[in-house]
Amino acid sequence: MTKKQTAHEAVSRLKDRYPGAVCSLNSDSPFELLISVRLSAQCTDARVNLVTPELFSKYKTLEDYASADVTDVENIIRSCGFFRQKARDIIGMAQMILSEYGGVIPDSVEELTRLPGVGRKTANLIAGDVYKMPGAVVADTHYIRISNRLGLVSTRDPFKVEKETRPLLPPKESNDFCHRCVLFGREICSARNPKCGICPLNDICKDYKKNNKVK
Repeated sequence: MTKKQTAHEAVSRLKDRYPGAVCSLNSDSPFELLISVRLSAQCTDARVNLVTPELFSKYKTLEDYASADVTDVENIIRSCGFFRQKARDIIGMAQMILSEYGGVIPDSVEELTRLPGVGRKTANLIAGDVYKMPGAVVADTHYIRISNRLGLVSTRDPFKVEKETRPLLPPKESNDFCHRCVLFGREICSARNPKCGICPLNDICKDYKKNNKVK
């Protein structure tokens, strides 16, 4: 199979296994999602979901965040790690969205990455989840690991993985496929001790074939 055929087959099979492809971070608005994704850096989604209810109940609008006391935000998000930088970024994002984008979160990866603390992973997730942009590829740790094991890429550089896999995926399926890779990575294709014997992708997986000497 070509890389593109492998990618399309993986998209199809994971779609069958995980029909509800949704982000595991809880939020009720685009800006809350942006905050949650920023907090998730070097932190589990489960931890973020424990922290954000207090933050979201206290700060409800962009204006609330833009004028927030940084120490207060730090105290609320402290358990997420790197809380000082994350607090500054959250306030800075709100201020920039208000001052430069008229209170509307930008809809392109290029503009999103101008916001404090927003990298390509976060920008692609917002572009895909909020604006339904075709071809959005969220190159998180699960997606990078699975793309390498399937043989779609041979790099762990997030930007290279994003760039090399985008043309292999059906544009309208790419964002949901990335969400499904998170679910699949947690359930079966974990970093340590992956459950290869029951994996629905093992017959198209380069790593599985190599480790089991399958032609």
